[in-house]
Amino acid sequence: MIIAETDRLILRQFQARDIHSIFLLNSIPEILTYIPGEPMSSIKQAEEIFADVIVANYEEFGYGRWAVEHKADKKVIGFCGPKYIAEFDEVELGYRYLPEYWGKGYGSEAGKSALDLFTSFGVDEAIALILLGNKGSENLAKKLGMEHRNRDSFMGHKVNVFHKHL
Repeated sequence: MIIAETDRLILRQFQARDIHSIFLLNSIPEILTYIPGEPMSSIKQAEEIFADVIVANYEEFGYGRWAVEHKADKKVIGFCGPKYIAEFDEVELGYRYLPEYWGKGYGSEAGKSALDLFTSFGVDEAIALILLGNKGSENLAKKLGMEHRNRDSFMGHKVNVFHKHL
């Protein structure tokens, strides 16, 4: 199901055919520098995340992380979208991209499109939880109009919490 389109991207629900992309986004060490947890080591782990987290979020909330598909090459280059974070009782805008697509404006293009849709799901505020030192993600959050709210802890790591009223 297509959620949104931009000039260069399609934001859509993840599907079973995207499991390899989910694996890549969770197994490449360079991508995971500022992501808590260990890199995935098997496709089975991606299958479990797809079923137990992504699809479960779609079913429970009507939203979740969305695949970001590059129109020109039809490749899933990352994800961007909302996720309810129980520990904060708030909805996070999360995003992650393959390294070869960093620095080309895809993050801000997808992020703006995703944030524009939050209110259609009854969400009027968004946060971003960014591990300390992740200047790239902080810069993207700022570019999307988010402001630093405070420092907190998430999954055993210190994070900067960015926030935006929509």
